[in-house]
Amino acid sequence: MHVLVVEDEAGVAESLIRGLRRHGYEAFGVDTGARALEAYRSADLVLLDLDLPDMDGLEVCRRIRSASDTPIIAFTDRATELDRVLGLQAGSDDCLGKPFGLRELMARMDAVMRRARPRERTEGRCISHGPLRIDAAAREVRLDGRLIEVTRKEFDLLYHLASHPGMVISRGQLMAEIWGDPVGPALGTRASRTIDTHVSTLRSKLGNRDWIRTVRGVGFRFGHG
Repeated sequence: MHVLVVEDEAGVAESLIRGLRRHGYEAFGVDTGARALEAYRSADLVLLDLDLPDMDGLEVCRRIRSASDTPIIAFTDRATELDRVLGLQAGSDDCLGKPFGLRELMARMDAVMRRARPRERTEGRCISHGPLRIDAAAREVRLDGRLIEVTRKEFDLLYHLASHPGMVISRGQLMAEIWGDPVGPALGTRASRTIDTHVSTLRSKLGNRDWIRTVRGVGFRFGHG
């Protein structure tokens, strides 16, 4: 697996790349956001330091995510809940604080790649509800035959809800399934806001709030537009 390390601290980058190569990864590195935006297409996974010298790492994350489904693990010297949530909202698949151990990082890499690979249960499946068609193989959403542009997280969220018609799915379940963040029963305000933002954006793109219905105090269920 080709891993792009985006890290401007030379010592940290070299140590990380050497460690990954010892464990069989084809790791290579760049030290700026601009170079990351040029190099990420050659990678299967991006390890992205959010503290870069030339541009905001969150913006680098957003640009990669807007153009690609390449998995991203972000990391930062600031390990607050807000920083982790901002990283997830920018499109990263995981976010952790520095310093971190190589074993933990590789475990997170494995978990992210498992989620990023087409799941056996969704591979080749299409879900149709009236004029709405969700194609898991092509990762396309069409409404009345018109292609609806959605991000990877938006697609995963809509597909997950549509796969369980009539079932109320809690925000905590969605955070664990779509974002890979098992937050437990006490869902944080910012994590809840992340889900609500994605739901709101999906409703806007679908042109009808009834496709995703809110069950107050519980979560969401798939409806019909």
